[in-house]
Amino acid sequence: MELLVEEPSMEAFLRELLPRIIPAGRTFDIHAFQGKPDLLGKLESRLRGYAHWLPEDWRLIVVVDRDGDDCRKLKRRMEAMAVTAGLKSRSQARSHRWQIVNRIAVEELEAWYFGDWEAVRNAYPRVSPNVSGKQGFRDPDAVAGGTWQAFERILKQHGYFQTGLRKVEAARALGARIDPQRNRSRSFMRFHEAILEAIA
Repeated sequence: MELLVEEPSMEAFLRELLPRIIPAGRTFDIHAFQGKPDLLGKLESRLRGYAHWLPEDWRLIVVVDRDGDDCRKLKRRMEAMAVTAGLKSRSQARSHRWQIVNRIAVEELEAWYFGDWEAVRNAYPRVSPNVSGKQGFRDPDAVAGGTWQAFERILKQHGYFQTGLRKVEAARALGARIDPQRNRSRSFMRFHEAILEAIA
C-alpha cells in the first residue's frame, strides 16, 4: 500500500496509526509532499508513473485536507486525474478490485483528533473532557473557523504548545493513540474503511 499525503504531519500521524491497523506481513509506504498545491500539482504525473508498474495487489491512497475547498469538486478533480493516468479508482470500480482511492480530511487532519477526544485527553491530560460535547465541537468535521486553529487554541488554554502547535509532534502523539473504532469523524471513518478494504 502506498499513501500520498500533502504534508509531514499527516505522514507522522499515519506512521503511528497504520502499524496498529495493518496486519503483520502487510507493508506500506508514505510519500509526503510540500503542501496540498504541491501534491495536486504533481499528482497526475505521479499516478501515470504508478500506472506503468503498479502490481495487481497494491493499492494507492491519496489523502488531502479539504481546507476551504468544495469537497465534491476537489474529489472530482482527484478522480479525473486518476482516470487520466489510467488507474481504476474505488469510485469507478464499485468493487474491491480498485487501484486507487482518494480521501479528504474535512476540513483538516485535526478534525480526526476532535473525533476521538479520549485519545487527545490521553496525550494531553490537562485538556477538558467536555470539549467534544460542546456546541461547535460535536461534529468533528464541522468545527468552524479553522480546525487546527481551534485545536491549538484549546491546547494552549490548558497549558500546552504555548509558542504554537507543533503539528508533527501532535500528529505522532495522536496517531499513536487514536482508536479507529471510537473515532466520530466521518472523514476519518471513510479513510479507515478504505484502509480496511485495501488490506482485505
